[in-house]
Amino acid sequence: MKKMVLSIVLVLIILIVGAASYVKFVLPQIPLLSDIKVDVTPERIKRGEYLTNHVTLCMDCHSTRDWSKFSGPLTPGTLGRGGEYFDEKVDMPGHFYSKNITPFSLENWTDAEIFRAITSGENKDGIALFPLMPYLYYGTMDKEDIYDIIAYIRSLPSIDSQIPKRSLNFPMNFIVNTFPKKAQLSIKPSKSDTIRYGAYLTNASACIECHTQVKKGQIIPELAFAGGREFLGPNGISISANITPDTNTGIGKWSAANFVQRFKAYQNLDSLPIMDKNEINTVMPWYMFSGMEESDLIAIYKYLHTLKPIEHSVNHFKPLDETAQVK
Repeated sequence: MKKMVLSIVLVLIILIVGAASYVKFVLPQIPLLSDIKVDVTPERIKRGEYLTNHVTLCMDCHSTRDWSKFSGPLTPGTLGRGGEYFDEKVDMPGHFYSKNITPFSLENWTDAEIFRAITSGENKDGIALFPLMPYLYYGTMDKEDIYDIIAYIRSLPSIDSQIPKRSLNFPMNFIVNTFPKKAQLSIKPSKSDTIRYGAYLTNASACIECHTQVKKGQIIPELAFAGGREFLGPNGISISANITPDTNTGIGKWSAANFVQRFKAYQNLDSLPIMDKNEINTVMPWYMFSGMEESDLIAIYKYLHTLKPIEHSVNHFKPLDETAQVK
């Protein structure tokens, strides 16, 4: 009997070690699409610039934001250089640095390798990306939009910046390999199909990620878009807004014009408020989103108004101490 128990324990240990080794050293193994070759045309670059800077906001993380100004607009000359840092203080399971995505870093990447990284979360060397990079959303976009993004980042000025390697805490250093998955690409709806097109843009912008509370790093589906997710800044915590159509605590009473104006109010870089050293800034990238086309903002507005209203009042700022001021 004792030998049988020991044998069972030994088999379990072998299975566990085998499974852990498979996850650690074999996954993610997302196949490359070998037929991808993106033509870097002026049309693709223009569309890619729009998506990358105003919809998918790749540059939000892959550039340097100027937190001395309201909403942290991008610092000129840093587009795509990477180096933004995220650690346990902002609920990350380790130490992460956004990558350089200018030609300096991507020169030796094929279009297929860039496409896989954006849409599936596996880099050139087969390493799984942590989903702080919202590839799970990008992976459901139209392939033509992803091609446009690739064309645009290929056109960026090359910036020499050496980015430190990430370090993941246990057990995330194993779990991260299970996140990447094969892209489930879609066909972009026609702009005339306003609500479906708005849903497409909302997904591409990953609005749900910031505007939903999380538990153990995962968004809580029943609270989708109801706001309340906290983001730590240097002087305090900014808290995302409820963007469900609840009439008391969300955007239920907003008109489409109100919605558009809220974004367009921050489109002039020179008029963005300068933050006092003790003021709490917002992580919402208003300036970047302000460049979105008015028709696209209206489509998002109309889609959001199809969601289930959730009553959830949000106080948008939380000071770290009594002396902090809010804007």
